[in-house]
Amino acid sequence: MSLVGALPFLKPRLSPSVSPGRQRRHTLPASEFRPLNTQDAISVFEIEKEAFISVSGDCPLHLDEVRHFLTLCPELSMGWFEEGRLVAFIIGSQWDQDRLTLDALSLHKPKGSTVHIHVLAVHRTFRQQGKGPILMWRYLQYLRCLPYVRRAVLMCEDFLVPFYQKSGFKVQGRCSITVASLTFTEMQYPVRGHALMRRNSELHANGC
Repeated sequence: MSLVGALPFLKPRLSPSVSPGRQRRHTLPASEFRPLNTQDAISVFEIEKEAFISVSGDCPLHLDEVRHFLTLCPELSMGWFEEGRLVAFIIGSQWDQDRLTLDALSLHKPKGSTVHIHVLAVHRTFRQQGKGPILMWRYLQYLRCLPYVRRAVLMCEDFLVPFYQKSGFKVQGRCSITVASLTFTEMQYPVRGHALMRRNSELHANGC
């Protein structure tokens, strides 16, 4: 189950007691993208809880499940930090079947070539700033660097389908998983296929 600005440039203020050449510059908050670890679990869960419980009444991953995946496959997660504060994140795991089943919600299959994206969430203070699509783009580019990954899949409610389509995901069909009265659409992104198609097109363009 998945859910989904820029800050204005601040001109430095001149101080009467400090010359322009020695003044301290004000810059945008430093951004960092990195894999998550178990120490990030509580921050992750707090963002997830606020994002999902108000919408669906439950979270895709509970705190123990967050810790579970960040222990087994931290390299398939990505957090966006600004000035050391977590503002958005993705958690994924490996899967080894063509379609998602109930086991995919709790299992990590190390030999699988599919990355199951469990959750994408953005802190409420940073929503409506385009951070969700940016983080997804960064994550998909990162997956292309992992040779064992062939595709990424996720399940989402129908109203989120257009959001993921803009990131390049294609509808695979109705997901077999239901949670209470909620049903989901299963979507996929051919990570390796896109890379191969791009490489082939470059070769043809160069006359190779």
